[in-house]
Amino acid sequence: MPNEKNIKNVVLDTLWRDNPIFRQILGICSALAVTNLVLNTMVMGAAVMFTTALSSLTVSLLRRWTPRVVRMMIETLIIAFYVILFDQTLRAYWPDMSRSLGPYVGLIITNCIIMGRAEAFANSNKPGLSLIDGLLSGLGYAVVLLAVAVIRELFGMGTILGIPMPFFSSNLWDRWIIMVMPPGAFFTLAIIVWIFRTLQFSKQIEAKGTGK
Repeated sequence: MPNEKNIKNVVLDTLWRDNPIFRQILGICSALAVTNLVLNTMVMGAAVMFTTALSSLTVSLLRRWTPRVVRMMIETLIIAFYVILFDQTLRAYWPDMSRSLGPYVGLIITNCIIMGRAEAFANSNKPGLSLIDGLLSGLGYAVVLLAVAVIRELFGMGTILGIPMPFFSSNLWDRWIIMVMPPGAFFTLAIIVWIFRTLQFSKQIEAKGTGK
């Protein structure tokens, strides 16, 4: 089992210090494509968490028997297997959501976050720690997407999860239609990245000042 110190470092890195979206600017295609509705975003986030966690676990389990010259091909096949499994399950049990997300679930196969964690972490760490790293990397991605989706749906449609919100769903609020259009995703994501990076920079300055 991974020790507590390693788990703590993984949690801090994946959720904060090295978050895949606001720190590495990875996987933003789906961040811009599906975040007009909170429900769609939650399903996409679950898909990425599922795929990243199990892909990292599988890559770590097979790392000693995987030839380095073909490792990326094998990693892509592993990722594709879990994405297809999630996609087919979604089509079977939630066809309306499957149609709503369209091709974006399938495009998780090409998501840089998943391949990046497999290459940078799972290939050189134990399965348990790789599973945690993959799960939290997906969670870090999902949290940022969810923040974007809440803002876009609230300001653009006056609802969250389809539930009308006080003031925003009333005649007092003029809904910002641009928020549910592609430009709204760019603006919202840029503001969130700016806020998070400012907070990180402030923490770094504070740590240097205290000598930590």
